[in-house]
Amino acid sequence: MERRAFGRTDMQVSVLGFGGAEIGQSDQKTVDRLLHSAIDAGLNMIDTAECYGHSEEIIGRALSGRRDDYYLFTKCGHASGLDYPDWDPVMLAQSIDRSLKRLQVDHVDVIHLHSCSEEILRRGDVIEVLKRAKEQGKTRYIGYSGDSTDALYALQTGVFDSFETSLNIADQEAIDLTIPLAMKQGIGVIAKRPVANVAWKNETLSEQDYAYPYWIRLGELNYDFLADVQQGVETALRFTLSTPGVATAIVGTANPDRWEQNAALLEKGQLPEDIYESIRNRWREVAGADWVGKV
Repeated sequence: MERRAFGRTDMQVSVLGFGGAEIGQSDQKTVDRLLHSAIDAGLNMIDTAECYGHSEEIIGRALSGRRDDYYLFTKCGHASGLDYPDWDPVMLAQSIDRSLKRLQVDHVDVIHLHSCSEEILRRGDVIEVLKRAKEQGKTRYIGYSGDSTDALYALQTGVFDSFETSLNIADQEAIDLTIPLAMKQGIGVIAKRPVANVAWKNETLSEQDYAYPYWIRLGELNYDFLADVQQGVETALRFTLSTPGVATAIVGTANPDRWEQNAALLEKGQLPEDIYESIRNRWREVAGADWVGKV
């Protein structure tokens, strides 16, 4: 699998990363097979978070003997059972220690602040917690995970090494708003939701469904390549990974066979420039002012 430099860090990350949100309620045997098959297929980056159910514990148990085979990223911000409010500095420090224990490691490669608002970032204390964790060797790098103007402010602080943001055919705000600044600063960029939750495969969706905003947008964008679900997934994923500055795209799945399939989708490499620009142009024509990055 292709690997790309992750900003100014020393990491070369696989273009496909594993997103740990969907395995939070999975059984250990399935996740063991899932993660080992992903690493065996060439994936070397795993991203999880404190609030993804039992994701951290399951990953820790599954990969305790393969720590040198992958980069490990997690997030902090939500109390998720700790007896403090979200974003409380004491809670953040406890959350980081809890993540290390769950993951069965003494350090991770990146800790991201998880969808933290500009208002909270401006206080400075949450950033100081991550800086101390880095100084203490609990993480090699620190990052921000989020979208839109909150993400823009986070990048403007100049303190982060990594940036995780929503980017796909139905979510392109970051291409103009934040990724150019991340590139200028040498920050590694992770694209989350790179296939727009495959929202177009559904004939209808409830307004409460996680993918509903993308389903609405895609209905208006009406890309012709979405007529075939498989072609749509391939084009969507290649679009995200053809965006300048993107090092890796995290895909979540609970299907152990998905990784070889996803890797095969990328064998053609980046999208031809004319196809990439046609998708961008359609977005410029249709996107409403409220089509901001989906947190």
